[in-house]
Amino acid sequence: MKQKMWKWVSLLPLSLLLLLSGCSENMLVLQPKGPVAKTQYDLIVWSVGFMLFIIVVVFVLFAVVLIRYREKPERADYEPPEEEGNTLLEIIWTVIPIIIVTALAIPTVKATFALEKPVKKEVKPLTIQVTAANWKWIFSYPEQNIETVNYVNIPEDVPVKFQLTSVGPINSFWVPQLGGQKYAMDGMNTELILQADEPGSYMGRSANFSGKEFAHMEFEVLAQTKDDFAKWVKEVQQTAPKLSKKKYETILQPGIVGRMTFSNTHLAWIDHTKQNRHYMNSDDGINR
Repeated sequence: MKQKMWKWVSLLPLSLLLLLSGCSENMLVLQPKGPVAKTQYDLIVWSVGFMLFIIVVVFVLFAVVLIRYREKPERADYEPPEEEGNTLLEIIWTVIPIIIVTALAIPTVKATFALEKPVKKEVKPLTIQVTAANWKWIFSYPEQNIETVNYVNIPEDVPVKFQLTSVGPINSFWVPQLGGQKYAMDGMNTELILQADEPGSYMGRSANFSGKEFAHMEFEVLAQTKDDFAKWVKEVQQTAPKLSKKKYETILQPGIVGRMTFSNTHLAWIDHTKQNRHYMNSDDGINR
C-alpha cells in the first residue's frame, strides 16, 4: 500500500512541470495591452483562482473522509445506521452550487455587457470595417477613405469600433493582447470595440477554421501615437494607389496575398453586410 502511494506522489513533480510548461511568453492572452484585454484577463484570473479554491476544498474533504472513515480492524463488523434523508445536508449541497455559479456569473455578465461600449466614452471611437475573405483580412477606414489588406494601424488610447463581416465562410476576428474574439459572418455586421494602451505591434488572427489555408489568416495590428497615426493616414491618402472594382474582385478570390494599401475603399460600390451571398466549400477552397 505504501509503495503504491509513494509511486503516485513521485509523479506529482512531473505533473506540475507539464502543467507549467504551457505557461510561456507566447501565451498572449495573459499579456493584456488594452483595457478590454485587461478586464478579460482579470476575469480569467478570478475564475481560475475561484475554481482552484473549490478543487482544493473538495480534495481536502475527500482526504478527510478517506482517513477518518476508513475501515479499521476493530470496526470490521460496523454497519452504518439506515438514513432516510438529512434536510440540512440537502440544503447545503443545493445552496453551495448556486453560490458557485452566482460568484462566476455576476462578474462575467457585468464584464460582457460593459465591454460592448467604448472604455473612454469621452473619446470618439475610430470606425474600421473588417471584411474576412479566404484567406486574407481587408480593413476599410470609412472616415479616412483608405483601405489595407492583412494589416491595420490604429492610434493608441482611442477606442476602435471594428465592424465585422465576411465574404464566404464564418471567420473569427481575434487580437489576443487587445481583447477576445468575435465572429465575422457573411451578410451580417457584428461589432467589436478594442483599444491599445500603448504603441506596439500585436498579432491578430482568425480563431475559426475556414479551409486549407486557414493558418495564413493572420494580420498585424500596429498601435501608433496619435501623431504617427495621423501622419500615416495623410501619407496613404497622398501616395497609395486607388482600389478598382476589378482589383478588389481579384483580392476576394480564394488565395493568399501580401500586405496592400489603397487610397480609397470598396465601400463606395459594395457593402457586404447587406448582401447575403452564398458560397460552397470545395477541396480547393471556397467557390462561388
